[in-house]
Amino acid sequence: MITTTLTSFFCPSTIYMGVGTHAKISDILETLACKRLFIALDAALLKSDFYAEIQARLKSAGVEVAVFTEIEPDPSAHTVEKAFASCQAHRASAVLAIGGGSTIDVAKAVGILATNGGRIHDYEGIDKFKHPPLPLIAIPTTAGTGSEVSGSCVITDTEKNLKMSIRHAALNPARYAILDPLALRTVPAHVAAHSGIDAFVHAFESYLSLQTNLMTDAINLQAIELLATNIRPFVANRGNLDAGLKMLCGSALAGMTFGQTGLGNVHCMARFVGAQFHLSHGLSNALCLPHVARFNLVANPEKFARVAIAMGRPVQQWPVLDAAQAAVHAIEAMCTDLSIPSRLRDVGVTADTFDEMATLCAQANYNRWNPRHTTTADFRALFEQAF
Repeated sequence: MITTTLTSFFCPSTIYMGVGTHAKISDILETLACKRLFIALDAALLKSDFYAEIQARLKSAGVEVAVFTEIEPDPSAHTVEKAFASCQAHRASAVLAIGGGSTIDVAKAVGILATNGGRIHDYEGIDKFKHPPLPLIAIPTTAGTGSEVSGSCVITDTEKNLKMSIRHAALNPARYAILDPLALRTVPAHVAAHSGIDAFVHAFESYLSLQTNLMTDAINLQAIELLATNIRPFVANRGNLDAGLKMLCGSALAGMTFGQTGLGNVHCMARFVGAQFHLSHGLSNALCLPHVARFNLVANPEKFARVAIAMGRPVQQWPVLDAAQAAVHAIEAMCTDLSIPSRLRDVGVTADTFDEMATLCAQANYNRWNPRHTTTADFRALFEQAF
């Protein structure tokens, strides 16, 4: 059901999409009058042909660069501090991120600190910084987080063993996002699968959110269709540029919406599973997804039925509950086809943490967004089911 209260939607990023669109970097830097550029780069791309082409363009444009590659998965506040120091020393006037969600999130954090000062911890929460960050150009090399257009970045506080979410729907998205499937060709299959599931969960949970609106519903259904119908061929062959472009666009569409609608129990549970057991965000989401989907179905079977159609299930003439169940089955089949482990225990999660994680999930208050009200006991049962 769509809320009738006042809602809004916007996307402040300019998006270039298509094979070879990384060539737009020269024009963008000219528009920004940028001659000193800070680059946050996934270290795996340092000797890649894709980055070599970008280097050549930057050199031709006379742009001086400082390159930072010390970025780990689920990047820490310490990494942000190192990157910021490098950016400051270089006196950069813009930031270029080339990598997955971790790389883009570090670049976002650096841009925030450059214009707002302080520590990144100061900006945990919603709209905690006031000044626009340094202009950011983001080139995602995984089709997953949608960080290039989302209003959030996630940085790990290693002292508290928690992930900090820094959210600002207007100021946190990249100024320019470049969706070029050539950037995806070297991503490993398991990373493609986990990040692709992450993108699907963004669209799925945003579509089911209690804060949805007509704009986000339309965008999320398109994202679900693009992601669900292209993730298998993309994971099978990252050189499939058509599938890669559609995955990038699906990921970006979901990235536009979830910061405005909020997410749900999948992300809530994955947040603490990932932090506690040092699992990737995408894998943590994938492990929790089928169980949460089954739990949430009763809250909005009509929307689940629409998800089944978007995932290619021919359920248009089925009773609503049967069609809704087909969505859960389609999600389970997608996870199986992508070789996602079926149980939390398969990746080293232990049951002795369930009480603590269930309490943390309840305290995180995703009931603001999740379609079915969820208690601490419910979260405990969901962890048990996933175990």
